[in-house]
Amino acid sequence: MAYGLLWNLRFLMRNVALGGGLLFLLAENQGEGKSIFAGVPTLDCTSPHQYIQLGGRVLLLLMFISLLHFEVSVFTIFQDVFNMVLIILVAIGFKTKLAAFTLVIWLLLINLLENPFWTIPANRPLHDFMKYDFFHTLSVMGGLLLVVALGPGGFSIDKNKKKW
Repeated sequence: MAYGLLWNLRFLMRNVALGGGLLFLLAENQGEGKSIFAGVPTLDCTSPHQYIQLGGRVLLLLMFISLLHFEVSVFTIFQDVFNMVLIILVAIGFKTKLAAFTLVIWLLLINLLENPFWTIPANRPLHDFMKYDFFHTLSVMGGLLLVVALGPGGFSIDKNKKKW
């Protein structure tokens, strides 16, 4: 509160959205409930596991939005549009694993180019800022890798297109 960080929307989105990765971990560790009747098929109902994965994907979207640079240059406009298309595909669950893996590779390259904190002397404030951005981008990449590992969850186009 002393630095006014609570009122900075970008900083607040970054910190609140870190819960997205934690929700993915919770969804992974939460086991499916056992049926009372072994071997008897059950109706296709939604479990809390699916809601937790959906919440994790939405919070990951919020975390990713904080990485966008709203500057007026050809490369940053291309980068923002490309990234938003891919993160929307992840959020709605269409080609989720491919879109998330593409974003991980893209963010890795951009992160190494835009945030080389190791080239800045440690006593300069820019060093701390670049280090913070570097590791925040790594957090987003970790969340996207969880999406690649776990899949989109039950509320996604990828899961429901098999029913259609």
